[in-house]
Amino acid sequence: MIGALVVSGVLAAPSIPLPAPAIGGRIAVAEALKRRRSVREFNPSAITAQELSQLLWAAQGITSADGKRTAPSAGALYPLELYVVAARVASIPAGIYHYIPTSQRIEAVTEGDQRKALSHAAFDQESIANAAAVIVIAAVPQRTAMKYGPRADRYVFIEAGCAAENLALQAVSMRLGTVVAGAFSDDSVRKLLGLGRFEVPLILMPVGHPLSEAPHE
Repeated sequence: MIGALVVSGVLAAPSIPLPAPAIGGRIAVAEALKRRRSVREFNPSAITAQELSQLLWAAQGITSADGKRTAPSAGALYPLELYVVAARVASIPAGIYHYIPTSQRIEAVTEGDQRKALSHAAFDQESIANAAAVIVIAAVPQRTAMKYGPRADRYVFIEAGCAAENLALQAVSMRLGTVVAGAFSDDSVRKLLGLGRFEVPLILMPVGHPLSEAPHE
């Protein structure tokens, strides 16, 4: 883990604060909806830490003093957990990170560029291998099941879809591209991300500058 400290033989994950998300939009919601398309090819430009912060916030950011978030959640139980497989993010070392929405920061899980391993877990999808970063939407369904029982899975899937669309529209507003990928080995992704026993991966979203856009210098 990056810059980790050893505590009783265990590596402690460092915390990286992210830039505060911008609230003012660059384009109207209707325009973002019109422009939204699945993008699977990316140029080699890096995205900025500000852009990564904005994407994560759009999916699961805090929007009120009482902890409400950008995506609706049944019973405000918030089962979703976001991870970033970062490779080309300016000022952020390549690695896997866990997003902490309550303080708008990320915590390192594993160092190094893990896109190839994630792509292999997703049946060698090139969009995942070539993206600047991949945002993984995972969930702990038990948080919702404590209140809603057997209908919890349905509510979790609804919430994941809302978060994914928020992220996609935010990407459009920043001239970035993304796609929703659901084809992958759950066990392989879980192992790569170091997910907890009750945590399941739901969606992979590679993000970056579309190939049709000239690379940024």
